[in-house]
Amino acid sequence: MGENIYIFMVVALGLLAITDLVVGVSNDAVNFLNSAIGSKAVTFRTVMIVASLGIALGAMSSSGMMEVARKGIFNPGEFVFEEIMFIFMAVMITDILLLDFFNTLGMPTSTTVSIVFELLGAAVAISLIKIYGIEGSFSDLNNYINTEKATQIIFGILLSVFIAFTIGAIVQFISRVLISFQYKNQPKWVESIFGGLAITAIIYFIIVKGLKSAAIFDESIIQFISESPELFIVGNLFFWTLLSWVFSTFLKWNIYTVVIILGTFALAMAFAGNDLVNFIGVPIAALQSFQDWQGSGIAASEFNMQGLSAAVRTPTLLLLLSGGIMVVTLWFSSKAKSVVKTSVDLARQDEGDERFQPNFISRQIVKLSVSAFEGFSTILPVSLKNKIDKRFAVPYTYVPKSKVQDLPAFDLVRAAVNLMVASVLISIATSMKLPLSTTYVTFMVAMGTSLADRAWGAESAVYRVAGVLNVIGGWFFTAFSAFTAAAIIATILHFGGFIALIILLILAAILLLRNYMAHNRKTKVTKAEDSLRRAESSSIQGVIEESADNIGNVIKRSNKIYTSSINGLAKHNIDDLKKNKKGMSKLSKEVDGLQDNIYYFIKNLDDSSVGGASNFYIVMLGHLQDLAQSLEYIAKISYTHVNNNHRKLKYNQIKELKDLDNNLEALLKDSTDIFGSRNFQNIGTLLNKKQEYFDLVSDKIEKQVARTRTEESSPKNTSLYFSLLTESKDMIEATMKLLELYYTEHDSSVEPARIEK
Repeated sequence: MGENIYIFMVVALGLLAITDLVVGVSNDAVNFLNSAIGSKAVTFRTVMIVASLGIALGAMSSSGMMEVARKGIFNPGEFVFEEIMFIFMAVMITDILLLDFFNTLGMPTSTTVSIVFELLGAAVAISLIKIYGIEGSFSDLNNYINTEKATQIIFGILLSVFIAFTIGAIVQFISRVLISFQYKNQPKWVESIFGGLAITAIIYFIIVKGLKSAAIFDESIIQFISESPELFIVGNLFFWTLLSWVFSTFLKWNIYTVVIILGTFALAMAFAGNDLVNFIGVPIAALQSFQDWQGSGIAASEFNMQGLSAAVRTPTLLLLLSGGIMVVTLWFSSKAKSVVKTSVDLARQDEGDERFQPNFISRQIVKLSVSAFEGFSTILPVSLKNKIDKRFAVPYTYVPKSKVQDLPAFDLVRAAVNLMVASVLISIATSMKLPLSTTYVTFMVAMGTSLADRAWGAESAVYRVAGVLNVIGGWFFTAFSAFTAAAIIATILHFGGFIALIILLILAAILLLRNYMAHNRKTKVTKAEDSLRRAESSSIQGVIEESADNIGNVIKRSNKIYTSSINGLAKHNIDDLKKNKKGMSKLSKEVDGLQDNIYYFIKNLDDSSVGGASNFYIVMLGHLQDLAQSLEYIAKISYTHVNNNHRKLKYNQIKELKDLDNNLEALLKDSTDIFGSRNFQNIGTLLNKKQEYFDLVSDKIEKQVARTRTEESSPKNTSLYFSLLTESKDMIEATMKLLELYYTEHDSSVEPARIEK
């Protein structure tokens, strides 16, 4: 390849670096936004400003970490320039696609793990190609891969999961016992000591160790801290405790809020200092490789890359530019907010809709944990146990439904502990130049503090544990897929050359664009749902207004599922019926989800609407469940009949079922239109046809009875047909009751609550 090709590759890597910064920050924003947003300590705008300042300052301290990309995973002296460029291109293409995939799902993953395993996968693939070319053995791989360093990094990342969870749980338990949930009523000295400890930890580990390489502090100060760390810590502890007392007593500041602001700044800075290597380390290494090769006069396929082993300081301008891109992304990325939501939901103190479904492992973990806790409780004196329980008692305050979305997911004490513990752990790794996973640490600290804070109660533990297991499973998937994908892409580039590179870049661009458009569509739908939830259910009319879209949606989907069941039976098509059965299963879960929400619905109603609105909601859900159960049975027996290879229905049976389907389709379509347009006064026309629909079903039952006595020879067909007619009649009855409920209760003279736009 000529020099122009490599210039193109360096430029492409630069563009990929910018893209990687965008998708990377969208994923890693959860690390430093989680606690501040979840606790609602300050406004969202303030959180973003503080985090932006932290990122900008942290980017300046990232230079030393860049060595990981150059020599942390593989031995550069064993590769030539051409091979190194293939490795770097494979890593960046894989990294962007992988992180964007997780962002689209709204799942936090580790940019550190992805970059480490991508470098490992691509380097292993190129190494094996080289070994095969010289007819070497698999054991020769040790010469190419820096196994000791790679193992140290991987082991450190995995160990950090356990350490972060454990330390987070211990510190939170101690903090809660000392402070309790009534932290506002505690003496000022309690708040001051907590502030002194937290701020000292953040100042020492982040401001000093994190920014030491940025040459902001005088050498004499750094030397003093290095030689007398105990004196420095004690001095800071005394100073910040005294200052916290002054702030809280005379200025009436909330010290927990101060800790959260400072912790958010520190964690954002540690993130930029630790994780910037994951986004720009590879492109910078590629640029330096190109500069070394360009002036050598040696062919790219022969130029040895031993030069990457030398320590090279990254230009400050590039670090600042990268920090700027990260800050802009933080402000404008909608995917960042969806990733933060996953972490906040799993850590919230109160009960609510659970995103993840329980599984066998989560159930067993909860059972074992409950047994262990009960066993431990028997050892503690009853008086001590009661005192501890009182410290964990959460005071209940009534909150109207209109204000529920404004409540914090957890309190200021837990948010402050999250930031303090995570800051300390991440900054230690940064100072040791170890690419610790900030995502793993912050997420597991948040989960540890949630557990210690008893946020995972009997009602939610099995769901929260399942959520944590899902996220951790995604982390292992990250490692495996990063290694595999990077190895495959590196191999393709090695054999396909420049043409393969162009094709891969085009494919990557198409996938990124498609995911971006899909996420935008999903965000619009989510915003619509959010605005619907914000409507006020201050009366029956409010519930009618809010629930109309849900009811219309259920009836519309029911219509489609019923028709698909009849058509599937007519064609004897197992694939269509299987797909239809899955669709029905999803609808049933959604209806069950509404049923599960009754507790929260009633709990959050205003006093004036408890009686009428709650009764209406319960009756409405009962009719919805009746409709769903009949439809689910129809979908199930239709699928089972065809799946068991029973006889096809006769022509007359299919003809009669299609006639019933057409009539039902008209009823359900008109119902959908009424709920969509809110023209509930038109329901009367449909109710007048109620007996017609019942007579239609009865007529078809009589015809089948006559056929059974004269010509029907299949017991299975007879059983299926009668079941379909019976359940169809139940469907009609449930739909009519639903319509009658809305028709009776709707009052057009009452102005319902309007949905906020």
